[in-house]
Amino acid sequence: MRVLLMAGNWKMHKTTAEAVILVEGLKPYVAAARDLEVVVCPPFTALAAVARALAGSPIGLGAQNVHWEKEGAFTGEVSAPMLADLGCTYVVVGHSERRQHFGETDEIVQRKARAAVTAGLRPIVCVGESLREREAGTTWDVLEAQVKGSLRGLSGDSGIVMAYEPVWAIGTGRTATPAQAQEAHAFLRKLLEGLWSPAAAAAMRILYGGSVKPDNARDLMAQPDVDGALVGGASLDANSFGKIVRFRG
Repeated sequence: MRVLLMAGNWKMHKTTAEAVILVEGLKPYVAAARDLEVVVCPPFTALAAVARALAGSPIGLGAQNVHWEKEGAFTGEVSAPMLADLGCTYVVVGHSERRQHFGETDEIVQRKARAAVTAGLRPIVCVGESLREREAGTTWDVLEAQVKGSLRGLSGDSGIVMAYEPVWAIGTGRTATPAQAQEAHAFLRKLLEGLWSPAAAAAMRILYGGSVKPDNARDLMAQPDVDGALVGGASLDANSFGKIVRFRG
């Protein structure tokens, strides 16, 4: 049985003080939630303070990015061991914004995911098609290339989580219908069967990320192959994210 995972990706938002206020406001919602895991991914600058604020809480800590090397002359970068040292258990890799704005390729995503696994972190590996690719009818080709490239050489039992984020539904207010999300997630799980094994594919959590809000969370989570959400804008407000976490009521 796959345990649902709700991960809040704060992107480049929140000062340290604001981040602590946000997690304090989120704690009551998570304490009352049932049968799911909750993770917040603040910016690097707030990780240490949020880790302290989460002490004794069931809320997990994740980062939004990682470098593929353990250490070295990489000015401005942060390594997986550094994140683990701060108390992170998850790290997002290959988010569409990283791919689009910073030129991250499937090979780079794979190297980052491998580094995370080596350091004992669970990478949330993001894949998804653009509006142009969907309208051109190449969605399945794009997803297959991203999955195979981003997970090449990685093991199905290494704690990897996948996130399907249709790029056309991120920050646009548009959302894939529950049926569209399920179709893509089922396709991804079938790909994983061929890449690893039916058992590994069945055990892997695949999150949906694309304008998840309190009013659509229940319908999205009702889909058999949707195992949680990677939440962007709605995770910046404790009440909004809390309602998503408590989508069952």
